[in-house]
Amino acid sequence: MGVVGRNGAGKSTLLKILGGMLVPDDGVVTLQRGCRAGYLQQDPKFEAGDTLRSAAEAAFAELHRLHLELEKVFELMGTAQDAALDKLMKRQVDLEHQMEAAGGYAIDHKIDAVLHGLGFTDAQFSVPVMALSGGQKSRLALARLLLEQPDVLLLDEPTNHLDIEGRLWLEAFLKDEYRGAVLMISHDRYLLDNVVERIVETEQGRLIDYPGNYEDFREIRAMRRLTQMRAFENEQAKFKKEEAFIRRYRAGQRAKQAQGRLSKLDRAKAASSLERPAEMASFRLELPKAPRAGDIVLAARGIEKQYPTDEGGMKVLFKGFDVLVGRGERWGIIGPNGAGKSTLVRTLLKEQEPDAGTVKMGSSVIVGHYRQMHEHVPGEPKVYQYLQAIILKECPGQLMSEQQARNLAGAFLFSGEEQDKPMSVLSGGERARAVLAGLLASAKNLLVLDEPTNHLDLSAAERLEEALSAPTEDDPDGYEGTLILISHDRALIDAVCDHLLILDGQGGVEAFNGNYSEWHEQMEARQRAEAAKAAEERSRKESAQKQRRAAEEARKTGAMSAAEPARKSPLGRVTVEELEKRIERIQSRLRGIDESLASAEVWKNPAKGNSLGDERQKLVRELEPLEAEWFSRSG
Repeated sequence: MGVVGRNGAGKSTLLKILGGMLVPDDGVVTLQRGCRAGYLQQDPKFEAGDTLRSAAEAAFAELHRLHLELEKVFELMGTAQDAALDKLMKRQVDLEHQMEAAGGYAIDHKIDAVLHGLGFTDAQFSVPVMALSGGQKSRLALARLLLEQPDVLLLDEPTNHLDIEGRLWLEAFLKDEYRGAVLMISHDRYLLDNVVERIVETEQGRLIDYPGNYEDFREIRAMRRLTQMRAFENEQAKFKKEEAFIRRYRAGQRAKQAQGRLSKLDRAKAASSLERPAEMASFRLELPKAPRAGDIVLAARGIEKQYPTDEGGMKVLFKGFDVLVGRGERWGIIGPNGAGKSTLVRTLLKEQEPDAGTVKMGSSVIVGHYRQMHEHVPGEPKVYQYLQAIILKECPGQLMSEQQARNLAGAFLFSGEEQDKPMSVLSGGERARAVLAGLLASAKNLLVLDEPTNHLDLSAAERLEEALSAPTEDDPDGYEGTLILISHDRALIDAVCDHLLILDGQGGVEAFNGNYSEWHEQMEARQRAEAAKAAEERSRKESAQKQRRAAEEARKTGAMSAAEPARKSPLGRVTVEELEKRIERIQSRLRGIDESLASAEVWKNPAKGNSLGDERQKLVRELEPLEAEWFSRSG
């Protein structure tokens, strides 16, 4: 289940109450007897002496305790008799069941798989937890919680600090491996689309339940709001009609009737539960037109950047990299955490010198750079005043009236009261929205956005997506400039980018003409082809090994003495032709299974993948004696 709603609507408070972190003012929370709920802490605590791996292994503390108790039971069984022995044996069975439920014996593989899936490398396993960054600690907390395998997972923004690969791994884990219930707050629209089956929206102190994923939620919510609006408008029309009658006849001969209808109207208004629904209409922000840039916005040739590591080596971020960004193009930059995405952008903007190569900016380019941190933002002005000052600073001569500034703030989801807040008291998400509003309204023909949705709720992210969308025939008021976007938000990249730069974290950079989904589909096809090739090579090697074993067996059979003849093969009465048919039939089926096992679609259903694997092993065992018999006769 996904939990969505505006920032400040109570999503995190709800999860903390369900997880026992907060006590509700009223009502009760009940957890089924024997069930465990696991809550993802935003500020996790670890033991000072732990390494990254030992902190993750702490998820199995209960399993280690069960191991120790089982060892003690075995020790006592050595001297126990009769009833005492029976009791210990029952305890042994009980402990072994509990151990199996807690992870069994093969925990090392599970720990490594989860840590790798969330972006940690083997070299980081021995790093003390106190030396980890805040983002790494958050990922470690998520790893430990997933390894604990509680019956209910309460996840508050689990994709924070995860790159795209980490998000894909988490999606697969929650869909295919984890068997418990999930209640998840997330601003990742693709995660909500691919994992959840229900959406709960927090709105004005209420919880509203929707079936389906996030895409279904948006559609149903829009229809629900439309129905609410029509009912509200119809009721208001009736009220206005009654008010008109009362005004007309209040002082005349029908004053008594008017007074009665007024009392009835007051009761109807008090009893009415209909409200004007929150604004659902898609809002197209009309951005000011920036001066036209030259055909080439920026160009880089042979640029390189590296830095020394703590181990004494050099970490290469990118090397020998060329790129040409044309006017109106929209480039998304993706890659693992630490791959150098922000460094690449700063190098392209000439804010940082490359170690090698050259960067040139085109003519008439006006850059708007949104950074992840906003320490430079003044704290004194109110939100609308900040926007007025930004426009005046960036676009001298373009004065923005108070009403225009308030309209701009409203477009980025600041209500009337929120527009009068000083910038210093805004939350991280509110400050991000204010900075984005000022940047987008400053007539820049090159926008460079570094993780702009990090602190935005879903409504704000969708509003940003609308503002950045390119002009179309149906909607000519889109952003006409050039865009460079660093983001792990796959939905945003798909919606606004038509080119990609993919950093691999090893110094390589790949350029791709298309959006994220097109690139991801191509990558999956490439991986399937590589897997099929590997399966074919593995099958070829296995077949060659079987042939060598069969030939060796045939030689041994031929060398047996006449005095001690070999036992007759159970296949002795099968003709060579029939042997060849059986061998070809099995080999053909093995090739089909290998092709299926190389397909990502098969492994979306683990049971089907395991069934194919079992069938393959059975066929291999069936093939060996057939090949041995065929070789013995052909020899």
